[in-house]
Amino acid sequence: MRIGLLTQWYDPEPGPAALPATLARGLAARGHQVSVLTGFPNYPTGRLPQGWTMTRRRRRVEDGVSVTRVALYPSHDGSAARRMANYASFGASALVNGLSAVRGADAIWVNYSPITIAPPMLAARHALGIPLVCHVADLWPDTLTAGGFAPSHPGIGRVVDAGLHRWCAAMYAASAKVTYISPGVHDVLRDRGVPEHKLAYAPMWAEESTFSPADDATRRLGEQWREGLGIGPEDVLVLYAGALGHAQGLETLIDAAAAVDDPRLRVVVAGSGVAEEALRARAAKTAPAGRILVPGRVPQSQMPVLMAAADVCFVGLAATPLTRITMPSKTQATLAAGKAILVAADGDIRQVVADSGAGWAVGSGDVAGLTGAMRLVCNSGRGGLAARGHGARSHYERHFGLARALDRAEEHLEAARASVR
Repeated sequence: MRIGLLTQWYDPEPGPAALPATLARGLAARGHQVSVLTGFPNYPTGRLPQGWTMTRRRRRVEDGVSVTRVALYPSHDGSAARRMANYASFGASALVNGLSAVRGADAIWVNYSPITIAPPMLAARHALGIPLVCHVADLWPDTLTAGGFAPSHPGIGRVVDAGLHRWCAAMYAASAKVTYISPGVHDVLRDRGVPEHKLAYAPMWAEESTFSPADDATRRLGEQWREGLGIGPEDVLVLYAGALGHAQGLETLIDAAAAVDDPRLRVVVAGSGVAEEALRARAAKTAPAGRILVPGRVPQSQMPVLMAAADVCFVGLAATPLTRITMPSKTQATLAAGKAILVAADGDIRQVVADSGAGWAVGSGDVAGLTGAMRLVCNSGRGGLAARGHGARSHYERHFGLARALDRAEEHLEAARASVR
């Protein structure tokens, strides 16, 4: 097939932003002709990486994939205006400068978040006649509200919310298939008018070149990293690595870790974001000295070492209406790395923990529950946690692995192509 991929986020942007590139390369490796329309990389710093220069349009073949990048306003800070300028500028630039990149495709896989991608998406469908698969990774407009970007005035908020719902409805209506990454989203989309025959479950995968069971050399580096932080061979290390924002529920992690009376417990909260300084101050104030370390952002290239060093990885979500149907990408990354998992969240992610047997899960914001779970983590010891990690990897391969994701993507893209024959 000739496959188009429309996404604001793409390699070399790290974390979840890198996953569309994994999909593109995987499809190309299976013999498909893949063309990507994306923006210049600026996540998560809001700045272009060293060596990159913004131009109106740039086309390169990257790992067997034709990648067209178009100019955008780079930003990823806490300003709602600048964040929306980032989103909207890509949508407009992709429409004006990049649409030719997907011309002639048999079907296009659309990473629908943010929904400002609608202009090039709808133009591809209605002007170029290309069928679409709309991949709902973040549910809109709910994501906007949960992120604190909704208007504060109730009347204006209702008008904006209604307009965004109509905007999303147009995107769903234009799509042959609407895929979703968390089981709970199915009912929400159905209730919002998406026909059942369009809906399909397509959970996210992990960047498996980064998140996989460590080899001997990486394990040795992980032990050295632990030693450098003063973490002993019998200590149990809980790792959180990622964005340090308000949505991740990291206050719950810090408060629970501070309350555990087992001296073996060590916690590393690595990353950067708007809550970084507040979390560092909270840890210093509430926890025993050396219990919680907040070292700042760690380069993506070091993630395999951090994962090898960890005994269990934390995934958290603050309590919002969206929490129950959210599946953080850190879930798949943890399972793929073969690590035990510790969760403070509600909804679908807790079912993954139960099904995999890979760890412990409590509700969002449940400090007492998480404190108890951390005691169980310590009592399991490093050996017991490693055994849970083996089960985590097996569950990932059966349900979330890239090979399974590529099978699903091919199936949905072929269904979209067939819908216009």
